[in-house]
Amino acid sequence: MPPEARGMDRAMRAAWGSLLVSFVVLGLKLAAWWVTGSVALYSDALETIINVVAAAAALVALRISARPADADHPYGHQKAEYFSAVLEGMMVLGAAAAILHEAYGAWAHPALPEAPFLGMAINGAATLLNAFWAAFLIRSGRAWRSPAILASGRHVLTDVWTSGGVLAGFALVPVTGWAWLDPAMAALVALNIIWTGIAMVRDSVGALMDRAVEPEVLTAIRRVIRDEAAGALEAHDLRTRASGHMTFVEFHLVVPEAMTVGAAHAICDRLEAALRAELGEAVITIHLEPEAESERRGVPVL
Repeated sequence: MPPEARGMDRAMRAAWGSLLVSFVVLGLKLAAWWVTGSVALYSDALETIINVVAAAAALVALRISARPADADHPYGHQKAEYFSAVLEGMMVLGAAAAILHEAYGAWAHPALPEAPFLGMAINGAATLLNAFWAAFLIRSGRAWRSPAILASGRHVLTDVWTSGGVLAGFALVPVTGWAWLDPAMAALVALNIIWTGIAMVRDSVGALMDRAVEPEVLTAIRRVIRDEAAGALEAHDLRTRASGHMTFVEFHLVVPEAMTVGAAHAICDRLEAALRAELGEAVITIHLEPEAESERRGVPVL
């Protein structure tokens, strides 16, 4: 199986795992709300419903992004993952709005929850499961360079913070008798979710707008060009972008005017191999130019 197929297969398994974990966590949180009647625990369960929908959306996006390039999409379908990430960010914001609405109602009519310790135990088990899964998704999304899996991990992590904050505030309710703590904690966590959702949407929209690769990746690309283009004189007009797990790199390479086409082509082959070894899956476009075209402001070649 080629590396790109293995990567997509891993991402699909992770997406199916997210859907399964989301259903299990949702069941536990609904049970915690049912035994307590707590608006904070209800809000926590509401946020997890969004996780289920988002996990399903990520599955669809990954299936679309796995399609090979065709006549209508010559650069592939990888950007479908970013649409999934934008959708998840919007869902996070929607969940936060719903939580704020429920918190306002409970603030206006406060009531002490029933069976608080049983509810905390059930919700705590769901939170631990989510924490382990979020760590796995974030680590895997970065390693596999999958924005859909990474966004899912960050989304699940917001659920972990939500549950942690809810449990912390909820634990004080039966001790103090302050019923208003329940909706107050729900409202505070909702504000944190809004911040996270805005960041998710901003990052995904930036990728859809063909934002350049991260600074550390760009530095690595420049280093490879500088070190591996022996025989050439200079590289300039370097442009980069990322689309899902694929990196696109374009630049002009200046070579001596007396160099043969075969020798120049060999330099390009060496550069492409070195860049793919550094970046993984990549589409690399190199435009050769004679020495007279040198701009003396690009990446000098050692």
